[in-house]
This record gives sequence, C-alpha cells and structure tokens, in this order.
Amino acid sequence: MEKVTPVTEYVGATVGGTVGLVIANLDTQLRKEINLDSSYRSVGFVSSRCCGATLIWAADDAVKATNTEIASIEFARDTKSGAGRGATVIFAAHDVSDVRRAVEIMLQSTENHFGDFYTSESGHVEFHYTARASLALEKAYGATQGKSFGIVIGGPAAVGLVMADTALKTASVDIVQYLAVENASFANQIAVTVTGDSGAVRQSVIAAREVGLNILRSMGEIPKSQGVPTF
Repeated sequence: MEKVTPVTEYVGATVGGTVGLVIANLDTQLRKEINLDSSYRSVGFVSSRCCGATLIWAADDAVKATNTEIASIEFARDTKSGAGRGATVIFAAHDVSDVRRAVEIMLQSTENHFGDFYTSESGHVEFHYTARASLALEKAYGATQGKSFGIVIGGPAAVGLVMADTALKTASVDIVQYLAVENASFANQIAVTVTGDSGAVRQSVIAAREVGLNILRSMGEIPKSQGVPTF
C-alpha cells in the first residue's frame, strides 16, 4: 500500500465523495477572489461530488452550532451524481478551531442526511425538511432564517416536476424557488423549495417523496436510500 503523507489541512471525508479541509490563514489574494471579509483569517471547505441539497442541509446544521459564517456556496455538475450535482461550502471564522469544528459537524451531518437521498439506475429523488432554516439555506436557496423550509428534487427532470406539483398541491405552502435544469448547473433534475407552517411543509415534502419513489419503481428499478431516512 502506498504511503500517505499527512496533510494538516485535511479534516476528514464521508459519503458521496465528500471531503472536509481547513486553512488556518488563507492567502490574501485568494481572500479577495472569494470576496471574504478581511477580518476572517480562517476558512473551512466541504466539497461533495453528489447530493448538493444534502450538503446544504448539513452546512445549515454546522453553522447553527458554531461561531462561523457561510462565505460561499457553489453547485457543480458532477458525473458521480448521475443526474444530479455536487456542492462546495466555505465557512469563515476568526479562529481556525471554529471552522474546523464546523467542518467536523458538517461531515457527520452529511452522513446523517444522506438517508434522504434515494437512487437507482433509472434516476434519483431527494427530500429535506427543517423546522428552522439558518444561514446556509438562506444563502443557497433564499430561505428565511427561522422559518420552516423544505426541498424536493427529482431526476430525470420530469420526475422532479411531478414531485414539485404534488408538494404544492398537498398542503398550504408557498414556493420559494423553482430550480429548472438551467438553474441547476444543467443537471437533469428539477427541484422546488417551499416554506410555510412547519406541519404543512413537512406534509408536502412527504407527499412528494412518495410520488417520486413510486415513479422510479414504475420505471422498473427499486430506489434505495443511501443511509437512514431522517423522517
């Protein structure tokens, strides 16, 4: 086995081709390119090759629990995710211990939320819900902090459209964003984000989940959760 030289920036890795890294004192030129506030010296990065929404829900958990800010969120088309896309989240803080802790929490939370991502040879569906959105969901999807928030995603894109329609018709929720193919890094998926009363948002996401899973089953494949579903 080839010897691995330890890298001080490396924090860990988890499911979905997800890696967590920190830089204690980011180069000043890069700080400008990232548009990072000059008062923040330390940054933490988490990047995944699939399940972008899963990563954002995990980032929201991490920023709630630490003294950090969300400096940047980017989504990328990645073939590892099949019809979907991956994501990169950058945390910023005055102290490296804060961003390291945020990355650690996010890696663990990514594994937890991975159970709400289902995939098969025919496609994928993904669903997430929170009773209280925070900074990551606000930056990525325009959520209102402190409000209930949910997302449903389906690929191929037609699956996502039916899921979105179901979510909006099932309960009294308001649409926040409709993410068509051209708004999703040209991934072959459609997503919708919703807000409203906590119970209504949860109900709409669950209804969309059942429809999406049944469509994939009807296509001849049994979609499998990539972990333990959270709800």
